[in-house]
Amino acid sequence: MRRRGGRHVRRTFALIAGGGTAGHVQPAIAIARALVERGHRRTAIELVGSERGIESRLVPEAGFELTLLPGRGIQRRISWQNVKSLVALAVAFVRAWRLVGRRRPRVVVSVGGYASVPCALAAVLRRVPVVVAEQNAAPGAANRLVGRFAKACAVSFPGTPLPRAVVTGNPVRPEVLAIDRARDAAAARTKLGIAPGRRVVLIFGGSLGALRINRAAVEAARLWAGRGDLHVRHIVGRRDWDEITRGGPPVPPGAPLHYEAVEYDDDMPTSLAAADVAVCRSGASTSFELLAVGLPAVLVPSPFVTADHQTANARHMEEAGAAVVVPDAELDGARLVAEVDALLADPARLAAMSRAARAAARPDAADQIAALVERYARA
Repeated sequence: MRRRGGRHVRRTFALIAGGGTAGHVQPAIAIARALVERGHRRTAIELVGSERGIESRLVPEAGFELTLLPGRGIQRRISWQNVKSLVALAVAFVRAWRLVGRRRPRVVVSVGGYASVPCALAAVLRRVPVVVAEQNAAPGAANRLVGRFAKACAVSFPGTPLPRAVVTGNPVRPEVLAIDRARDAAAARTKLGIAPGRRVVLIFGGSLGALRINRAAVEAARLWAGRGDLHVRHIVGRRDWDEITRGGPPVPPGAPLHYEAVEYDDDMPTSLAAADVAVCRSGASTSFELLAVGLPAVLVPSPFVTADHQTANARHMEEAGAAVVVPDAELDGARLVAEVDALLADPARLAAMSRAARAAARPDAADQIAALVERYARA
């Protein structure tokens, strides 16, 4: 604490701004934890997010203070919603201006997402250094704007078009970094109730789900119904759960294939440790978790994202030799089966993909970004 004008003011080292989705929030939390590990007090790190984002749950669970700003993103078309969004953005900026003035941080970190813009702009106007942490190969609109004023931009992939870019990789949760699949697979499979001797196909599309992947997974399960050597763990997501499970299991009772549908997985590290191959989207957090655990993947980039950044992420993974890429429009059950079967039938290829993934991983990303933040923090 320090004293100003007769009252105590808490000394803040960093405000970490942004969020909305787990892909923004988890890296923000990882950076905050890395700063604490480097000697900064937990109470000197504060996160700033959106009232509509998942950060309202994840950040308090991680033990950090959180300030929430109002509003939502602006759509790329004329609408009444955009008018309300602009008003909310103005309110968010006023609150961010007051927050930065009250906390007087030495540095502001923008991880992207709606809340990063008003907080970073308030920092610029108050002459507080800004550091950008961009997760994707194709940066989002928020970080493209903020990056113009940033002292440095920590990027996950080489060639990311942001000024003053420093390649650090994308932060990964410690519980994922701790996974050694060779060591942990058997215990993970026992925990999940997977019978010994089965190959494990992990299919997921994020916390809400990906309908194209979910429908293909159901079709694939029907095609695999006679396979007694497979276990399909299908994490459906909350948004698609009712539609995907309405008709009951895709395979008849007693079928050789073991298929399980899960609405939401609270222990994703265990699923990653248990799997032989993953089928999933290619958001930055997912991509770097796959690299960290050395899990070969069939990546299906979402076409519904800014600047098609998931395709850019997936192509980097493919070029590294860690993944196979299937465009969203081309995915169905038959294509999913063909791609996964080709991988499972070639153990040498799977092993090479696993080695390539681990070689491309950046397990020290959070610490590298924390070091960059410290470098540019105002004295």
